[in-house]
Amino acid sequence: MTKDYSISQEICLNPSGGLNRLLEIMARLRDPQTGCPWDIEQDFHSIAPYTIEEAYEVADAIAQGDMAELEGELGDLLLQVIYYAQMGREQGLFDFHSIAQKIADKMVHRHPHVFGDDSRDKSAAQQTIDWEKIKAAERKSKGKQQSRTLDGVAINLPALTRATKLQKRAARVGFDWPSTLEVLDKIQEESIELIEARDSLSPAAQKEEFGDLMFVMANLARHLDIDPEEALRAANTKFTARFEYIEDELHKQHRDPSSASLTELDALWDKAKDALKPTPD
Repeated sequence: MTKDYSISQEICLNPSGGLNRLLEIMARLRDPQTGCPWDIEQDFHSIAPYTIEEAYEVADAIAQGDMAELEGELGDLLLQVIYYAQMGREQGLFDFHSIAQKIADKMVHRHPHVFGDDSRDKSAAQQTIDWEKIKAAERKSKGKQQSRTLDGVAINLPALTRATKLQKRAARVGFDWPSTLEVLDKIQEESIELIEARDSLSPAAQKEEFGDLMFVMANLARHLDIDPEEALRAANTKFTARFEYIEDELHKQHRDPSSASLTELDALWDKAKDALKPTPD
């Protein structure tokens, strides 16, 4: 028996349909009879990489200060949630409304200083401590009491972000250097070990020592209250701008970087640093 899609079509084509329109569009895309073959084939695992990509594109639009682009990227990210909700609905696991209800309940429960009787007269640091206590109580109530300090830090986070979160967890139980001086000493120690590994050890050992150095660098960022992912993204942006300046300068001579000597490239790099230096306010 052929389904009557007339009502669905009306919802999908209504420019004022709002969220219900988007939910209906996703249901139609996943419809086994009339949906999109690509969308029908997807599952939770295949969509996950797209979700990560969309989250980074949101962050990129924010970094560029492009609010028009941000609006579109937020829509792309919302579509990922809609996608999971539809697949969950098809399998009888959850739907968009249950997802929204669950996060709303969680936010109310975790903000008793806003929605309950707790005092709002506390620092952000104290609120973070209270947040973790509430999360621990939630886990215990679900029979998921975690016995290890580092449990629950997502494995698939970007490596630098996960390193920082692991270190923050360890610091809460006192496993931390008292100041940046000890961290800087450790960076020097790890740098020496990496050089020694380069000269005498296997590639696997060199990789391990490099990882140790990166881990300590993330620790230094934490002590300086710097987001290491954000700092590295900024460094990537700066490198890109300077290298493109080099290419532009060589292009004026009808040349490209491969035709220039390292001495020439270094000189142009220094020129780029001066030319692209931020203008003082």
